[in-house]
Amino acid sequence: MRRFLLGCGILSYSPVTQTVSELSAIGAPTRSLWVPLGYIYTVLVGAFGWGVWKSAGGSRALRVLGALIVVYGSLGLFWPPMHLREALAAGGHTTTDTLHISFAMVTVALMLLAIGFGAAAAGRSFRVYSIATLVVLLVFGLLTGREAPGIESNQPTPLIGVWERINIGAFLLWVVVLATTLMRGTPRRDAASG
Repeated sequence: MRRFLLGCGILSYSPVTQTVSELSAIGAPTRSLWVPLGYIYTVLVGAFGWGVWKSAGGSRALRVLGALIVVYGSLGLFWPPMHLREALAAGGHTTTDTLHISFAMVTVALMLLAIGFGAAAAGRSFRVYSIATLVVLLVFGLLTGREAPGIESNQPTPLIGVWERINIGAFLLWVVVLATTLMRGTPRRDAASG
């Protein structure tokens, strides 16, 4: 019965109305599960970035892309957690919350740069796909941003979790398509052709 009751804390998390960051927030019942999984993700992303670098051949764009992915992944080793909404609304905002937002902004910038360099490095089809991914990130990023102020004031954020997960999913799908493209050896522009 005790395990069931404790599990209710995990089940109380809403993927529709809450952000992914709230899974690892200070005091969140899901934090003890989320943090180790975050480290596994970080290692996998870092290894992928290194693989992109090793696949670069003469392509400067792929070398930069690989480095961007390694840096993006490395941020997970030092990611500062936010506080729960209730704590923020009660004035519990600390340096870790400010750093959390700063890390998020840097992460988004790295993702956008990675997509841009990926688009420059691969063929026309991947470039078109990358542009479509950027459009998705822009649209759903704006929707996420519209609801974000509600987190700190503990106001309703009816679909923030959906918008954010679409963005995360779009980027992760882009990574899968990039990996598949590079594994297939799809022709890419090399340094000689720009």
